[in-house]
Amino acid sequence: MLKLGGETRSKSVIREYVEAIVVAVLLALCIRTFIVQAFKIPSGSMLPTLQIGDHLLVNKFVYGLRMPFTGKLLIPWKSPIRGDVVVFRFPKDRDIDYIKRVVAVAGDKIEIVNKHLMINDAEVVDLHAHFSSTTELSATASPRDNFGPVTVPAGKIFVMGDNRDNSYDSRFWGFVDQSDILGKAFILYWSWDIETPLLSVTRLKSIRWSRIGEVIQ
Repeated sequence: MLKLGGETRSKSVIREYVEAIVVAVLLALCIRTFIVQAFKIPSGSMLPTLQIGDHLLVNKFVYGLRMPFTGKLLIPWKSPIRGDVVVFRFPKDRDIDYIKRVVAVAGDKIEIVNKHLMINDAEVVDLHAHFSSTTELSATASPRDNFGPVTVPAGKIFVMGDNRDNSYDSRFWGFVDQSDILGKAFILYWSWDIETPLLSVTRLKSIRWSRIGEVIQ
């Protein structure tokens, strides 16, 4: 009897562990699908706001409810506004996720004149914009410094990287569909210099402690 009781208890413990693991996995999937997801920054297109090696959290719930696994927007309840830093599916390759800043929304007339951003014919004081070059390219040479004017269609946004002279964004490939927005970046949870070899002692020294916990604006 003692032996049988021990086997029953052993099976009960195993079942409890399995149930706990299943619940944990389902909970993690729900959180990742509906609420928050982690991303990392691989390029310098958002410098100096976001640095290469930054790891951030994205609020996936802020703009609406999405379908599990497919990510399709089911119930939208808020639209992105100018200044939001968003993660979205790259229109030219939907398997790639991009992160940029929203500079214009549906109905906005956008124009760039000699690096100056114009929205609805008024110059925007863009405190996040960073320029590394004083060279101004003509519209025929590149849309980088002179672009438009164009009006953002309904259901679309126009995005740009904060590192304006080194960002591949809506100036080059067009608008982003709001249904392709995965969420809004809101906080840094980790940051270090990924150029430092992973197994190097100096990798720990490259941790940017001052950036951890920083709210993304």
